Amino acid sequence: MLTEAERLQAVETLLQAQRDCRQAKLLTDSFPHIEIEDSYAISTAVTQRKIAAGAKLIGHKVGLTSKAMQASSKINEPDYGYLLDNMLIAEGAKVPHASFCLPRVEVELAFVLGQPLKGPGVTLVDVLRATDYVVPALEIVDARLVDPRKIQDTIADNGAAAGLVLGGRPVRPMDVDLRWVGGLMYRNSEIEETGVAAGVLGHPALGVAWLANKLGQHGVGLEAGHIVLAGSFTRVVYAKKGDTLFGDFGPLGSVCVQFV
Repeated sequence: MLTEAERLQAVETLLQAQRDCRQAKLLTDSFPHIEIEDSYAISTAVTQRKIAAGAKLIGHKVGLTSKAMQASSKINEPDYGYLLDNMLIAEGAKVPHASFCLPRVEVELAFVLGQPLKGPGVTLVDVLRATDYVVPALEIVDARLVDPRKIQDTIADNGAAAGLVLGGRPVRPMDVDLRWVGGLMYRNSEIEETGVAAGVLGHPALGVAWLANKLGQHGVGLEAGHIVLAGSFTRVVYAKKGDTLFGDFGPLGSVCVQFV
């Protein structure tokens, strides 16, 4: 476990890396004794600093939802990060590539809650009942720490959350079989990745249920109106300056963002 002084030093490292848009040294190198509990405390502290500076919490993201990603990270469960209002990007917007350290994009489904959820004991059915609508999304992830990162680095870095773009056609959660929602990820004119939402724990709503139960262990609930990015069902696609990243969700429409 880290001392409070070490946690504070890690918080400053991450904030400075984001301000400079330049990757910092791994926390696991600076603090080999860092534990996952430390990492979540660091991520929470960074978020609280941003909220104190005027940002607003609008939801959470779930990451590492596939078995392959969990195995590569040597963990047996997903992770989570925070979403703030200054991460929202308009569909079709042009965003400065220089605003990120190493931007990458993932295809996801976003759950917008109509009712609060709080664990323990939240199930898939509870999530479907509490969800107002589900909408296609692109998540921009950005590593503020150099590779190769360990899971403690990723969690401390807010699960690499950096931006979200919502678009396409919102649907009620029971109007479609969410397991079979497909996503094609284009970079410019070429398909880079494909996947279906069942790649998220078998059903994307299970990503939301996991999050509600995980936060419930700390007495925290998901709020009505908040957005939950349920987890990517494709691998990340790197974005270079000038690239347009386009997610085609079939009947649910499309969503894109351009890096300039």
